[in-house]
Amino acid sequence: MNRQLLRLSVASMVLLGSLVVATTYWQTWAVAGLAARQDNAVQQVAQLTIARGLITGPAGKLLFAANRRRRVNGQTFYVRRYPTGGLAAQTVGYSTSGGTRAGLEASLNDYLTGANSNLSNAIRHELDRLGAGTVHGDDVVLTLRPSAQELALHELAGRCGAVVAMNPHTGQVYVLASSPTYNPNFLSRPGACGDASALVNNGTAGLYTPGSTFKMVTASAALDTGTFTPDSSFYDPGYCVEYGKKVLNSGNPDQAGPETFGNVTLAQGFEHSINSVFCNVGMKLGARTVLEYAKRFGFYSVLPLETPADERAPSGLYRNGRLYYPRHPYDVDVGRLAFGQERMLATPLQMLLVAATIANGGAVPRPYVVGRIVAPDGSVVARTRPQTLGRAIKPTTAAELTQMMVSVVQGGTGTAAQIPGVEVAGKTGTAETNVPGVYNAWFVSFAPANDPKVAVAVVVEKQPNGFGGAVAAPIAKAVLENLLHG
Repeated sequence: MNRQLLRLSVASMVLLGSLVVATTYWQTWAVAGLAARQDNAVQQVAQLTIARGLITGPAGKLLFAANRRRRVNGQTFYVRRYPTGGLAAQTVGYSTSGGTRAGLEASLNDYLTGANSNLSNAIRHELDRLGAGTVHGDDVVLTLRPSAQELALHELAGRCGAVVAMNPHTGQVYVLASSPTYNPNFLSRPGACGDASALVNNGTAGLYTPGSTFKMVTASAALDTGTFTPDSSFYDPGYCVEYGKKVLNSGNPDQAGPETFGNVTLAQGFEHSINSVFCNVGMKLGARTVLEYAKRFGFYSVLPLETPADERAPSGLYRNGRLYYPRHPYDVDVGRLAFGQERMLATPLQMLLVAATIANGGAVPRPYVVGRIVAPDGSVVARTRPQTLGRAIKPTTAAELTQMMVSVVQGGTGTAAQIPGVEVAGKTGTAETNVPGVYNAWFVSFAPANDPKVAVAVVVEKQPNGFGGAVAAPIAKAVLENLLHG
């Protein structure tokens, strides 16, 4: 009998101990995790009682994101609304009543809800909470220029692609337009750009074969290492020979077969985008040199921006859907790499940064889309200061490349980007896709060439016979004119 009582006592003690441990766990250690869970109903309701900060344009007038006030059973709730619809949807993102967020609404949520680490905000937040007052978040002021953003989407005309623009000296992003777009007031279904969705920001996460716009990188390596000069001579028979096989030049929209130029210089090869010239340059430099210079411009890293990191993709060589850096030089077809084919993929923001770096004398500007963050009392919580990410090329190399890019627009493949009274520097790209005769059309540029104020990159996906000079250059011209004269 005593043995049975002993067993019962031990079992009771074990159960009591388990209850104490479980209670302690859920009331102390696990409480933070429970509070942080996005599907926690209490937290979701609490978020709706906060008046999220506004997201505005540079002047603070145009509202990209605001609130709609609602009264339910005597309690005030705030529901997000987006007055500009799809104008900058992928960048601004969305915040739903269900607690899902994207874009700046996600990455800047602490500021927008007044929960950031700023001491005055923290005190104000707690006083509002204890006094049952409405908590007001900080406002976010963007650098986007609404008229240029709207023009970029209009010029894309529903075609899949992106237009990005920035100040090459400060890094301010003026345009970050992705097409197709969606209205965050009515979250969109997936779009029709292959496997992509309208929710994807093509400007920062869209990966495209850069085609001949990558010649800016190859030319940078060629000139900066001193291996070539703009006057270095080449003979172009319409192709170069690599591994015993011909690598052909591209053609023009109005001709059949590849172009042939004969005796040319490196500068002329750049002006007329001659693949055979750059194929030979690539073979001379080697894959490692070309890729190391690409890294200097930001390839193989996720470029800094205020949007969520998972909404930005790194540029570089890809294999089986993953970023790939070759162990051995012979792992890469360097001839095709040199003119932006092979397995090279780049985002429009990355190619814009290449042009902006050249315009900035070889220093890589750090891009940003948030100008400042302002507290409800009008004080500035945070302000973005221009920074550089390092030096990619020497100033003399940047000057030589600028002149070569000017020649592209004055008499080469980019004449459609000419602006009366303004000297434009640019580079076209016509990147092959897996469908013959269908290309991704590129144009990357900056202006004025002698005193750059704006850099622009354009890509338009899957265009039948869509050469960059004919399809993308006119879009870049329109956006340049708006930003320079608007």
